[in-house]
Amino acid sequence: MAKLTAALTVLALVACVGRPCQAGYGPPPPTPPPYTPTTPSPPPSAPITPSSPPPYTPTTPSPPPPAPVTPSTPTPYSPSTASPPPPTPIALSSPPPPPPTPSSPASGLAVGYYQKTCYRAEDIVREAVRDASKGIMAGLIRLFFHDCFVRGCDASVLLDTADPNSATEKFGIPNLSLRGFEVIDAAKARIEKECGNVVSCADIVAFAGRDATYFLSNKKVYFDMPAGRYDGLVSLINETLPNLPPPFATVEQLKAGFAFKGLNTDEMVTLSGAHTIGISHCSSFSDRLTSNSSDMDPSLKSTLQEQCQSNSGTDNTVVQDNKTPDKLDNKYYKNVLSHEVLFTSDAALMMATDTSDAVRANAKDTNLWEEKFKAAMVKMGAIDIKTVANGEIRRSCRILNTN
Repeated sequence: MAKLTAALTVLALVACVGRPCQAGYGPPPPTPPPYTPTTPSPPPSAPITPSSPPPYTPTTPSPPPPAPVTPSTPTPYSPSTASPPPPTPIALSSPPPPPPTPSSPASGLAVGYYQKTCYRAEDIVREAVRDASKGIMAGLIRLFFHDCFVRGCDASVLLDTADPNSATEKFGIPNLSLRGFEVIDAAKARIEKECGNVVSCADIVAFAGRDATYFLSNKKVYFDMPAGRYDGLVSLINETLPNLPPPFATVEQLKAGFAFKGLNTDEMVTLSGAHTIGISHCSSFSDRLTSNSSDMDPSLKSTLQEQCQSNSGTDNTVVQDNKTPDKLDNKYYKNVLSHEVLFTSDAALMMATDTSDAVRANAKDTNLWEEKFKAAMVKMGAIDIKTVANGEIRRSCRILNTN
């Protein structure tokens, strides 16, 4: 398996030499390594009903805080349903971190966690996100996903250096095209100046993903994001490929990969809706432009062939949703139904009854999808949370305090 994983990495690098790729992969190998889950995906959890936000008006002072929450003993955040037992780890060449147990780590998270120690923390993050471009906002949602799927939501993806014997996650093939680091740095600098070293980088990433969702949905999709995460102490480049789903994944591989993180099939389909915003490098779906077996809409395929053509060898970028590229909405699911999506993994959602049913339901009812997306983002944000026992509050998000 080690040779197979190395082969995958070499194939991916050939398509990405000298430039980043959106999903970090080139065309798929002839037979991508299958996931082999031994436990079924857990049943969907009941959607969390987040509170509606106060209108965001940057020119007015922040609203008065709710009742203070004492950071040392925050109000427990409890998932709406009991967390399922973790599935059996997938056989990989380099074993990933242990399966998450959201019910235990999440007990250390609380809404309004910083109201007493850094009252304006969430406002500061929101202001930093508000000033970013829509492309960077899309990148912040992706940054949150990539952080949580490798070692949990612990800001390990932000580290430039950690282990002297290994490069960090940031330099893994799937992460070479990540964007939004400067927004996290700006928010962290302002928070450090106002409050000192009390707000973790992991929580800033989570707040930024939530706020990017808010702005990209025209301030329609908002939810409370529990906080109290500590920053991780480990970041290894070789843990990115085994943990992040590739753009050529089959539906069974997607189910298994999300189940391994404690997310069920419906939550996987729900979070895939984030592909309604952002851009992708052509190398991530180039096989679908030349394959006779591709079910991509012929008109879209022709357009993409022109947009991806490069005489200089540049890996061009295109929008992921050619209908509403800068708006977080349920258009993605309509695109899946009409075969107007980029990735094999997008089209694969129609290859199983349960996922195709979820696609149709989300395409039909935007409010349904929005509510499920809020709940799935919160649940994803509780994966493998670090505590004071195995984490720290970094002074700089790019380096460990010990460095």
